[in-house]
Amino acid sequence: MGSRSGARARAQANGSPAAQHQPRPLTVAGAALVQAIQAAAVMTAAVLAGIATGQGRSYQNASGIAITAIGVGTAVGLGFVAAGLARARRWSRTPALLTQLFCGIVGIYLVQGQRYWWGVPLLVLSVAGFVLLLVPPSIRALAYQSADQPTR
Repeated sequence: MGSRSGARARAQANGSPAAQHQPRPLTVAGAALVQAIQAAAVMTAAVLAGIATGQGRSYQNASGIAITAIGVGTAVGLGFVAAGLARARRWSRTPALLTQLFCGIVGIYLVQGQRYWWGVPLLVLSVAGFVLLLVPPSIRALAYQSADQPTR
């Protein structure tokens, strides 16, 4: 196989040949930054839960360890989604939107529980993430376009 057929196969795998040469919109880069900040916040919460467990301030030791492990795994997953957004990969759009939804819900619970230092920034990040992912440049960059659809 020559380099032309390999390039053609990569272009078809990514949706369209034009998608290979389009620069990543600034809105997608902003959404990747929001996602990375959220990943860091989840990792921070997981570390704090681990510290509390180590100090014996967890309801049960096993549940504190489990929450810490789940938090670390979630933060790693969110980091992968942020990396996907940074590369403008189509697959990253849905997990990023779901992240914004869940972070918004958690932010509301935190504000209702009067934990404003965590809740308000989380709500602001969630709204910013939704906006950055749903503006037209992001939709064009992250949505699938078939070969017969004209690019705008």
